[in-house]
Amino acid sequence: MKARCLATLLVTLMCSTIHAADLTGTWRIDLPRRGGVLLHTYFVLRQQGAEVDGKVVINEGGEIPLRRAHFEGEDFVFGTDWNTDYRLHPDGDRLEVTVTYVGHGSEKATAVRVPEAAAHPPAALPLPALEPVPPNGLALTPPMGWNSWNHFGDRVDDPIIRETADALVKSGLAAAGYVYVNIDDCWESGRDARGNIVTNTKFPDMKALADYVHQRGLKLGLYSSPGPRTCGGYEGSYGHEEQDAKTYAAWGIDYLKYDWCSAGRIYPESALQAAYQKMGRALAQCGRPIVYSLCEYGMGEVWKWGPQVGANLWRTTGDIQDNWKSMSEIGFNQGRLAPYAAPGHWNDPDMLEVGNGGMTIPEYRTHFSLWCLLAAPLLAGNDLRTMSAEMLEILGNREVIALDQDPLGKQGERLAQRDGIEIWTKPLRDGGRAVGVFNRNDAARTAPFTWKELGLAAPPKEVRDLWRHVDVTPAADGYSASIAAHDVLLLRVR
Repeated sequence: MKARCLATLLVTLMCSTIHAADLTGTWRIDLPRRGGVLLHTYFVLRQQGAEVDGKVVINEGGEIPLRRAHFEGEDFVFGTDWNTDYRLHPDGDRLEVTVTYVGHGSEKATAVRVPEAAAHPPAALPLPALEPVPPNGLALTPPMGWNSWNHFGDRVDDPIIRETADALVKSGLAAAGYVYVNIDDCWESGRDARGNIVTNTKFPDMKALADYVHQRGLKLGLYSSPGPRTCGGYEGSYGHEEQDAKTYAAWGIDYLKYDWCSAGRIYPESALQAAYQKMGRALAQCGRPIVYSLCEYGMGEVWKWGPQVGANLWRTTGDIQDNWKSMSEIGFNQGRLAPYAAPGHWNDPDMLEVGNGGMTIPEYRTHFSLWCLLAAPLLAGNDLRTMSAEMLEILGNREVIALDQDPLGKQGERLAQRDGIEIWTKPLRDGGRAVGVFNRNDAARTAPFTWKELGLAAPPKEVRDLWRHVDVTPAADGYSASIAAHDVLLLRVR
């Protein structure tokens, strides 16, 4: 009897310990970031006994539900879909928080209670009526260049951009067509007393940086959002579209990537076109030619209205990852969008991962070949300052680049699919065509095809292997080659 009473007492004490601090409410943690910027994250929690549910509002941007939420003693532990885990330890009227970025370290902060309204987005501002924005005449072939996000994330700064511009020139990639040097998220600080957007301390003088890039024959790009915050939690263009466009023009910016991010907390998906049109018109009136890139993850069938908002390219998919599964699932599912690509207006399956280390050389060769057949923007995402000769050979293959940059502006399509082999073709302005034969199997395969399959009544006069840089003699009926696992045979047929 005594043992049973003692066990009951221990259970009671444990439960009372767990429930001693009621987590219900809105809590805020302030996380310092590079560049002297302080970002806010909110926990909106509801507790009933040992059960807690709620959401995380990341840097006043996206809302993320709790995953795997449970108590460990006094600590409340949960994760999110963004590969981030949280441990909340009650300490009086505060919470001591440990934030773990899975695979990328952790940091500690203190959460304090704030009014519930603090985590709410601002009220939606009215959007303009839909009215086509005139074409800007830019990007008549898919834009080529480099973007900071895939490799550097929030570590990007002024020296990295300058060194990357130099690397583009020194490597010969600039001469091959890679001219845009694009700063992605995390360059922003806030706004001055007049509402002008200002840079954080990582970018002390954006105009001087643009001048440096321009002096090398290159162009500079920036990133923003139609919402109040970017995906990283930095200052967006919400309510300041015209003002920001004029600031970009004054700095000498040549390219804008505009990411939906926190706009999704304010506007319904049905407002995508109007929200993007607002910045498109602001860019058209800013006094400087600026390529306009929409990043809305393929929502709202953007390919049907992208040109009407002044866009030169639009994302057709979620974020790419540096692995075979992500790249191949994105790339091989783009063929249905071919009718919407044309000079000045391009489907964008996201930036290149070539050289970031997550795939093999054959897989990166497939990645690059497929993007070129898709007439996709070619925005390198690796560290150009330290890339290997093998990665430079892929990114700098001018014969393959010529397919992407062909002035006819047609996107390739899948012609045949059998036994893990896919055949894609792309028409070219000279009357020839590109042929990509992809082996998606995990082992080498022999891949034959006939000229009749390509729609040719007779054998072609010229067949060029673009990765081996050799002319091959076509057989009378077709062509056959052994292709390594996850590799590609890329031909130009005339």
